Formats: sequence, C-alpha cells, structure tokens
Amino acid sequence: MLTVVSELPPNHLYLVVDDDVVFRERLARALRKRGSEVETAANADEAIRLARLNSPERAVVDLRMPGRSGLELVRELLAIDPATQIVMLTGYGSIATAIDAIRLGATYYLSKPADVDDLLAAFERGSQPVDPNAGQVAAPSLARAEWEHIQRVMADTDGNVSEAARRLGMHRRSLQRKLQKQPPRT
Repeated sequence: MLTVVSELPPNHLYLVVDDDVVFRERLARALRKRGSEVETAANADEAIRLARLNSPERAVVDLRMPGRSGLELVRELLAIDPATQIVMLTGYGSIATAIDAIRLGATYYLSKPADVDDLLAAFERGSQPVDPNAGQVAAPSLARAEWEHIQRVMADTDGNVSEAARRLGMHRRSLQRKLQKQPPRT
C-alpha cells in the first residue's frame, strides 16, 4: 500500500498589524485557515504589547499607521525578538522605503494589495540566501524615480503635504495632484 504524505507548511504564530480593519481581519482569517495562529493589532503600541506577551515568529506590518510608523515597529519587534521574520506592507511602495525596511531588519517588502499567497511567498523568498549572481535590476523611469522621491519626502515629513511641498520646492496643490495619481510601473 502506497501512502502519500503531503507536506504542510509549518504553523507559525503571526502578528498582523494594520490600521485597515477589513484588510487586517481578512488576512488573519486566511492565515488561520492555513493552520497558523494569528494575533492582530491596529497600531504599533498594541503590536508591541502583544509581541511582549507572546513573541510572534512572523509579523506583517503596515508602513503607514496612526501614531508610530511601521518602520519604527520593525525596530521594536526585532528588539523584542531578533528571530522574528517581518514582511512590510504598504500601499505607498517605493524603493526608498523598501530599502529602509530591509536595513532595519524586515525580511521582505510588499506593496498592497497583497493576498495571503503573496505574503507566504514573501516570507519564503526573504528567508532564502541572496544570489550574488542574480541579474541586474533595470533603472527606474524618470517618472518612477520622481514618484519614489516624493514618497520618501512624504515619509520624512510624516505625511505632512505642506511641509513636503516646501522641501520639494513645489506648490502644495501640485504635490496633492501628483499624490492622487497611481505610481508609474517602471
């Protein structure tokens, strides 16, 4: 008699931190369906409290939340437990914030919308060694570079459009129009 054993992914304790209740609960529900334990938090302070009680193996952290940012939370979570794998999620993805997240210790960085399959793949990709012989990354277009620079300045000013416009040397309304557009693909 032939017995087929399907290998199930290991169950992990996840901490999902996002101020968007619908997204947070949908992601938590999908992870639970796959057999993992999940705790959820709406902000960095709540996440830190939960992490101190029961350190998660994996954390999904939104970049922009009320109060402290996701980047600050990455630092705090790793101070609590350096073994925690963290994937940063954001609807405002840019190369600059991705680099910041990885430098602070995040395992991977994903732009929203992302589903549970994207998330699990990100944890797997992030835990594999980097191939130094991997292909070269194409330079971003001028429009993409401008968009990423604007996102970086917005992050540096904690989302203050007036201050960001001043630092960028442009009118506030012009910046608001640029922010309403979708990011360029390449």
